[in-house]
Amino acid sequence: MSRQNASDPSESMPQPSAGDQAMPSASTAHGTATTTPLFPGPGPREDSVVLVGLMGAGKTTIGRRIATRLGMPFIDADLEIERAAGCSIADLFTQYGEAEFRKGEHRVIRRILDGPPVVLATGGGAFMDAMTRAIVRERATSVWLRCPLPVLVRRVQGRGHRPLLNAGNPRDVLAQLMDIRYPTYAEADITVDCGEESVEQSAATVINALALGRQPRVVPVILDRWRYDVTIGENLLRHAGMLLSPVLPQKRVVVVTDSTVASLHLPQLLQGLAQDGIRAETIVVPPGEGSKTLAEYERVTGILLEMGVERGTTVIALGGGVVGDLAGFAAATTMRGLPFVQIPTTLLAQVDSSVGGKTGINTPFGKNLLGAFHQPLAVLADTTTLATLPPREIRAGYAEIVKAGLIGDAALFAWCEANGQAVLDGDADSQAEAVRRACAFKAAVVGDDEREERKSDGRALLNLGHTFGHALEAELGYDGRLLHGEAVSLGLRLAFVTSERMGLCGSADVERVTTHLERLGMPARLRDLEQTFSAERLLAHMQRDKKMRDGRLSFVLVRGIGQAFTCRDVPDSLVREILLAEGCSA
Repeated sequence: MSRQNASDPSESMPQPSAGDQAMPSASTAHGTATTTPLFPGPGPREDSVVLVGLMGAGKTTIGRRIATRLGMPFIDADLEIERAAGCSIADLFTQYGEAEFRKGEHRVIRRILDGPPVVLATGGGAFMDAMTRAIVRERATSVWLRCPLPVLVRRVQGRGHRPLLNAGNPRDVLAQLMDIRYPTYAEADITVDCGEESVEQSAATVINALALGRQPRVVPVILDRWRYDVTIGENLLRHAGMLLSPVLPQKRVVVVTDSTVASLHLPQLLQGLAQDGIRAETIVVPPGEGSKTLAEYERVTGILLEMGVERGTTVIALGGGVVGDLAGFAAATTMRGLPFVQIPTTLLAQVDSSVGGKTGINTPFGKNLLGAFHQPLAVLADTTTLATLPPREIRAGYAEIVKAGLIGDAALFAWCEANGQAVLDGDADSQAEAVRRACAFKAAVVGDDEREERKSDGRALLNLGHTFGHALEAELGYDGRLLHGEAVSLGLRLAFVTSERMGLCGSADVERVTTHLERLGMPARLRDLEQTFSAERLLAHMQRDKKMRDGRLSFVLVRGIGQAFTCRDVPDSLVREILLAEGCSA
């Protein structure tokens, strides 16, 4: 029917009748993608994917990339409407008004979703229609591409074909639409934040959320001259290629891992990389702190050079903090710096060592005394790997989460008190949320003081409990009798005890921290350990710590929970008294 004699624009659009061939199929109109589907199984996704969001959110550009990756046809609903009506969206608005346009839009979307699975980009107002939302909810997975206002304004500049933008200043119009539409967009199955990320990165986030059945948690780490994301979720190893491709300089990587992790997780990672055409080679090191040595560093860098790595070859650290520190230092120094990715497989590494760019190895003089700041391209924290850890390793990692709350986030410590047992018991959602909260806190601290250059506070606050903890580790020779997180747990309480003795915090804070640690089976008191330590030897280790300045011990102390600060006015005599009171020998 021509426009001149149509009383309803929906009548000039495809009608949902059985066998009707009026609208070209998505495959003939747009071309069918031939890429191997990301999802395992005999066939494509059973559901269509419907993208919703305001104009400028990137529904079409991101949608095309998603469709290619999933091996599904892509359809732009607005283009289908214009093709069916024989005129532009702006003309349809002018001719019939928005209310009548929405009726026809609903018919087109229903028609598309009646067919084979597709990736469908909808107009900004489509999801606001209750009938359209209902059909999308019934027959598709909806994804809201949420975008900040400044980005939207920049993207829609000069788009005169958008009828709603012609009603006033684009910024004001978009701000008003956000107020009206965002509460309804929030009903979508998945929400993905899209700002300055590339199309590849945004598409990867959507695909990963679809693959996992839930949206991964993403924590951005924003530095003066660098930015990367910490992606937190289940089964990320399976999709590592898709997640990393947008940031890799070339499709060649070298995976550094230890023999224990290799047997558990390396095959899945290699398969995930291969799915995206990424060529991977592997270097395996012995498990444990003993690999953070000059000898092992020399061996790893020698193998990298023997492999003929180029400056675009990325080193991937797959494992715990030891692997991350060693591989990161090797990446930082080989050919004056290779790209680097962290894939931490322990809770401790996921919440601490993988974020912030610190790398290094140990020496006979102390822990991490040789190292470099080398920020990763990305961090993938696959929480599925945590299921392979013994309870002791989970508790060790949990200490770093508690630490974050005690430093500067009292709400996080309260969350730990309420949810800590669930984290230790292996509850997947609680673990992922704990990792997110801890990483978000550390990202904020690192972003404010990347290279620990402030004379007070700043990134140094992350050492709460570490002056005591590192001394305990050094005294035991990093032999595994005391895990790093266990040493931190002990150090946290000792830092609060020291603060109390100096009149900085109350006994109630010390008791609260001690109670929480002990309730969850965390190490809290030195006298509870089988080992008896010498106060003088522990003090000697502290005096060799890299945090020493002007020959004085540096501690992170507290004025209460969430109120940490750096201090170099702690007398050696007080530290000695505290260690003796805790059961150390003279």
